[in-house]
Order: sequence, then C-alpha cells, then structure tokens
Amino acid sequence: METRELRYFVAVAEELHVGRAAQRLGMAQPPLSRAIAQLERRLGADLFVRTPRGVTLTDAGETLLREGRVALDAVEAAERRTRRTVEAAGRPALVLTAKAGASGELMAKLLDAYAAEPDAVDVEVVLSPPGHQAAMLRDGRADVAILHRPFDDTSGFDVDVLMVEEQVAILPAGHPLTARASMTVAEASSIPDLPLPRWPDLDGSYPEGPGPELRDLTQVLQLVRLGRTALVLPESVRANPSDGLAVVPLTDAARVTTVIAWPPHCTSTAVAGLVRTAARL
Repeated sequence: METRELRYFVAVAEELHVGRAAQRLGMAQPPLSRAIAQLERRLGADLFVRTPRGVTLTDAGETLLREGRVALDAVEAAERRTRRTVEAAGRPALVLTAKAGASGELMAKLLDAYAAEPDAVDVEVVLSPPGHQAAMLRDGRADVAILHRPFDDTSGFDVDVLMVEEQVAILPAGHPLTARASMTVAEASSIPDLPLPRWPDLDGSYPEGPGPELRDLTQVLQLVRLGRTALVLPESVRANPSDGLAVVPLTDAARVTTVIAWPPHCTSTAVAGLVRTAARL
C-alpha cells in the first residue's frame, strides 16, 4: 500500500464525502474515486458504503482508518526526525517534551544526571499544555516525553514507569475547605467559588465551562492563590501555607503514573541513554 493511497483513503474517511475529500486534496473527484476503488479491489474488501449523500465506513474501513492514521503519523514523524538530524549538522540533540509546570523536580534530576553521562547529548526541553506531549511524540516533533497516565494516551509507545502517586486538591490558603481532612473528586470539582480551570484541546480550542482558560501550571497556581480557581494534581506538586496554597488529600482519585515514553523500535543511542538514566533515578 502506498502512502499516497492511504492519504486519499483517510481524507475520504474523515470527510465522508468523495467530493469534499477531493477538494481537500486539491484533485479532481474521478481519479480519487478510481484510486479508492482500486484500493478496495486490492484489499478484497469494501471500505465504504456509498449513499446519495456521501459515504459511510464499513468495519474494514474503520480498521484501515485507525491503522492508517498511525502509519501516516509514523511516516511524518520519520521525516521530521530525519530533517532535525540533517539540520543538527553533526551536533546530535534530543527533544524532550513535558507538561508546563509538571514533574519539575523529577525532570531537573533527570537532566542533571543525564548531563553527567560521558555520551550525553544536548537536550532541548519543550513545555506545552496538557495533552500535547503524546501528539508531539507521535508526529516526530519530540524524541522522548514525560507522560502521565491515566490522562495521557501511551498506546503505541515504549514506556518505563518513573513513579506512581496519589492526587490532591490544591486550594487557596485560608479557604474554608482547607480545614477538611480529605474530600472526593466530585467535591473538589464542584466548589462554587473555585471552578476548575479549562485546558486547551489539541486544536487550541477550550471546552465550555465556568473555569478560567489556562495554558501552563505557573499561571493556574497564581490564580489559585488569588482565589479564582482550584486544582486537582499529583501529590508531588506540593504546597505550603507560606506560598498561599493549601493541599487537601482526595479519597477517590485515580493514582497518577508518570512514565518516560519513546517511539517503538527506536534505535537512537541518545534516547536509550536518557531512558537508562531515568530508570536509575
């Protein structure tokens, strides 16, 4: 199967209309229809059910869409990583991505320990909003990522577990609820005067809700101090009364597993060295 055919198929599968897919691809509709029909003949399966209003996916089409997206992401990632290697001009470097403000102490220890290794290379750290790290690893913008289950999708990656921890509610110091010994996730999510913040989706849009729109943890912690929002975070993001924040344990929150993740079948000695360092820590 050629990547060209796969891109044609994914466009039709996402648009569910051959005409709109042709327009998106910048080509005429007849050759696109012929390409899809040829692909179906070669696979020996119908990928679409044709209707007067467009097309719908068959079970085989659903499978190819899911697998095809992964394959195209892998091709794009290979191209990006190759271009970065060429642009490095003999100066190898790793790109490590993580959530802005998260796992700060862990990352500092990891980078210091790795820098002391005799074969260490430069590490570029890219901090981004929650949810973006896995996407950067899949499309080749990053070589390694610090991810947090169950919030991040680690499927398709090789991972090593770095730590497992409970979650806590972060409230402004002096708020009446800070006197509580514990609370539930539902209680922390429904404090009338402290609506939880909203983080951007991958397309940059924000979900609906009363909480403030945020992009990094430093920004949101300042809003917690000002009494504008509350947070639910792993317990490693500790607070003390002197910094205007207070911590209340959560009784029913899922544990957070922090992992270091990298693409499967990766042959980079630099990635292997960073992962080995993380495992020792």
